[in-house]
Amino acid sequence: MTWTIAQEPYDSPAATALWRAYYTEVSDRWYLLHEGRRTAPEELEREIAARTGAELAPPTGRLLIGWYDGEPAGSAGVRLLGPDTAELTRVFVRAGMRGRGGAALLVAAAEEAARALGATALILDTRGDLVEARGLYARLGYTETAPHNDDRYAEHWFRKDLPGPLNRR
Repeated sequence: MTWTIAQEPYDSPAATALWRAYYTEVSDRWYLLHEGRRTAPEELEREIAARTGAELAPPTGRLLIGWYDGEPAGSAGVRLLGPDTAELTRVFVRAGMRGRGGAALLVAAAEEAARALGATALILDTRGDLVEARGLYARLGYTETAPHNDDRYAEHWFRKDLPGPLNRR
């Protein structure tokens, strides 16, 4: 059983299913922590529909899907924010597929995609309750920084400088 990472349209069936799983998990975690309830079905449907992922489409974005043994198991997206900065987003691995190295592979593929888009730095934000995500980013060389956006749910911001083609090992 191995991982395969491939670019995928943001609105493909695999991407849509992973987005639904990702958003359900992070939304439910937030509501359980702050309001003691899961996300209401109508809230979930409204937010999933409102955040299509179109910003991850070429030419300025990429959505990568991690396939494990032929099944869509994870995702990572990048989008250019400026001429040399890209944002890492939608990093997710299905619960049953975690612990198999997929998240690190997805982030590495996203870093390559960001380089291909011309980025020399990758930034991201995450929440305080997503401790697994924060640990992953720290292990992969991301440094916590000052806020770079005012997203309502962002509580931690990270950055990683991406080596250029001549600096790769």
